[in-house]
Amino acid sequence: MSINSHGVDLEDSALAGKKALKLRFGGSSRAGLKAENQDAFAAHLPTGSARFLKGGIACIADGVSCSENAQQASSTSVTLFIEDYFSTPDTWPVKMAAARVLSSLNSWLYHHGQQSNARHNGLVTTFSGVIFKSNTAHFFHAGDSRIYALRQGALQQITRDHCHQQAGRKTFLTRALGMDSRLEVDYQTEEIALGDTFLLTTDGIHEWLTEREMVDIIDAHQGQLEQAAAALSNAALANGSDDNLTCLLVTVDELPLAEIDEVHRSLTQLAIPPVLQEGQKIDHYEVQSIIHAGTRSHLYLVKDIHNNQLQVLKAPSENFKDDAQYLEGFIREQWVGRRLNHAGVMKILPRPDASPFLYHVCEYVEGITLRQWIYDNPKPDLKSVRDMLDKIVNSLRAFQRLSMIHRDLKPENIMIDKRGRPIIIDFGTVFVAGLGEISTPLMEHVPVGSVDYIAPEYLLGEPATDRSDLFSLAAIAYEMICGKLPFDIPDMQRNPPTQFEAWQYQSIRTHRKDVPVWLDLALRKALSPRPKFRYPAYSEFIHDLSQPNAQLMQKFESAPLLERNPVVFWKLLCALLFVVICSQYVWFFA
Repeated sequence: MSINSHGVDLEDSALAGKKALKLRFGGSSRAGLKAENQDAFAAHLPTGSARFLKGGIACIADGVSCSENAQQASSTSVTLFIEDYFSTPDTWPVKMAAARVLSSLNSWLYHHGQQSNARHNGLVTTFSGVIFKSNTAHFFHAGDSRIYALRQGALQQITRDHCHQQAGRKTFLTRALGMDSRLEVDYQTEEIALGDTFLLTTDGIHEWLTEREMVDIIDAHQGQLEQAAAALSNAALANGSDDNLTCLLVTVDELPLAEIDEVHRSLTQLAIPPVLQEGQKIDHYEVQSIIHAGTRSHLYLVKDIHNNQLQVLKAPSENFKDDAQYLEGFIREQWVGRRLNHAGVMKILPRPDASPFLYHVCEYVEGITLRQWIYDNPKPDLKSVRDMLDKIVNSLRAFQRLSMIHRDLKPENIMIDKRGRPIIIDFGTVFVAGLGEISTPLMEHVPVGSVDYIAPEYLLGEPATDRSDLFSLAAIAYEMICGKLPFDIPDMQRNPPTQFEAWQYQSIRTHRKDVPVWLDLALRKALSPRPKFRYPAYSEFIHDLSQPNAQLMQKFESAPLLERNPVVFWKLLCALLFVVICSQYVWFFA
């Protein structure tokens, strides 16, 4: 069991508050009556921001005894799982990070096992692990090792055994790490509470002790986990266990459930700078000009007097000094920007560590906003629009790889630099899957983002996904081509819709006749109100903007005229009614 030290940066500590997850571990592993101990366990609770962002881990493994490499398989599994999990991006959610690690670990074990000359030299092991993050326990399991929860004097088995019972006590595994090239892992989550204790065991323990016996032994040691684990091994051995004896106990001593006032105190440790004027200095930055002064924030073009480079300094407005949710979003913007590294995404630079002020320092993008580009290009050629969208998609993939969703894509948040390259800015509303798993009293009561571009599902209170950013991108594409928005919803700001049917797509061909039908169909699909009907990937959308999608065209051509061209349908209907009325008039007066 090892605990390493991790540094704490400003954004992480401010996002986390002061309370931290606290766990106690106690374990025991011994060979028992066997010549070699083929079991292994490991536990790790990091310090600093890693504890807040990644949580703590406990895991146990039991190498398959018929293999000469069983001990290597079990010890490698628990140590590499912990090391590799903490090496995954902080932005990834637990399930995604652990699944990637286990899949890679299984491939390694299987590959090296297949290299052995004999089948009995394979690297096969059971694996049961739990990751504690915020107030949730995430369980991952394959094989017949077990995880129990001890609450109110009773054991509850969390995992289920993946084995088949043979005659007598003989069993064989149906699932384990290294057994097959593909791995299926059981995954589940549970809310945890103070005082919860979790017990991880191999079959040398739980097959020789009843649940009542295990509870009594743990209770008898009154929180002394190491002694309790050793006593469980001794009791199983006394009951006739002929296998390796391994168990691990974890107790939750503290949860990071901060109150709103505690979070607010953490967020306001730094002072909001006063409104700055040209020529004034803050730390080692000198204001060259004021880019924007609004009710929410102030943007300044500044010069770093250390290297004479021009940069942009963004400071929150004094109006929001008591708004914890706004301040949390401001700090999250810096946290996100420091983790993104892509030429098409604005860089947020390190700020002075000793500064008493709250602000960001960003790279200076000299150019115009996409909004200005739309004004300057009222009827652009379609190739230039496609080229621009393709570059924006490349930038969005940088968010996607880190399990982030921008949630506020709009022309004002995309800059076009002097080389014509679009650069995404403003990360204050970015959703980070990894942070979304962390409990916070700061709940979003209203959707973030511009209502003209925000995806319907998010406006209706449903979670945003990558398809939500795709919707916003398609709305931008529509406006780039024709200068209009794809939906006409009255009073959108003050009275937003409450159902998906309110979003009725208007064909872009009503604004630009030269736009081909197949491109209009691609926009229609990307702008479907319900996420399940949109493109599942950016690449498919970009492809269909460049060449006709045969399936969409076939569906369109076989649709009734009312669906294909409602304007023409109603014109024809009106003409027909006019003819009928005229005929009746002539007949009546004839």
